[in-house]
Amino acid sequence: MEFLDNLGRTFFDVEAMAEVLPHLLQTGLVNTLVLSISATIIGVVVGMVLAVLGISPVRWVRAPARIYTDIFRGLPEILTILLIGQGFYWLSQDLFGPSPYPLGIIALSLISSAYIGEIFRSGIQSVEKGQMEACRALGMSYGRAMALVVVPQGVRRVLPALVNQFISIVKASSLVYFLGLMVGERELFRVGQDAAVLTGNLSPLVLAGIFYLIITVPLTHLVNFIDQRFRTGRRKPTGPTSGLKEVTELEDKKAVGTAS
Repeated sequence: MEFLDNLGRTFFDVEAMAEVLPHLLQTGLVNTLVLSISATIIGVVVGMVLAVLGISPVRWVRAPARIYTDIFRGLPEILTILLIGQGFYWLSQDLFGPSPYPLGIIALSLISSAYIGEIFRSGIQSVEKGQMEACRALGMSYGRAMALVVVPQGVRRVLPALVNQFISIVKASSLVYFLGLMVGERELFRVGQDAAVLTGNLSPLVLAGIFYLIITVPLTHLVNFIDQRFRTGRRKPTGPTSGLKEVTELEDKKAVGTAS
């Protein structure tokens, strides 16, 4: 019983959770979503450019996209965040003021764009070559065929992977706290950690983890739903039908013909 009491006081102190809950909702959750959504939007735009450049038949066009992708996929996320957040702080002061918040968004965007670019590239290259050949046979240019036919099909195929990448960005946003965000800019992890240090209790961190689960778990199930829908299509599969009904109809027709 003593072990369970210590466990409850350490991780599930209701009073400590209730005290930090308003700060997690008003500050931590908002900033986590702002960081994640902003980085995802920028990552999608830059990633699409990287994907198009990465499949270009021209080597000097393809090479920079491949180098960019290899660098930001190969570096640890925390190293990229620190290099951008601390290395460009002098430039950020002139543009954004003393807050490192925008640099955190830029660092997450650089990371996400490298992964999203590869996701888009794999989706575009999975489209059958006959689609492009048919478009060119109809007189469409390469760029028009890519924009109107090939790319939309490729994006549709990788929607589950894009949602998975957003989940990764949500979790990676907790690393931005290393840049020393201001009080009103702290995300879920930082708010929970500050409260845990002040109270000497880990319950605020557990509550922050619950908020992360509230965001990521439904998205994980959404990924599975989207993937299943794309695999089976919109029409529900129907079971095999019996041929006994048709046999009965044929026997009835024969009986009618004999009687007549």
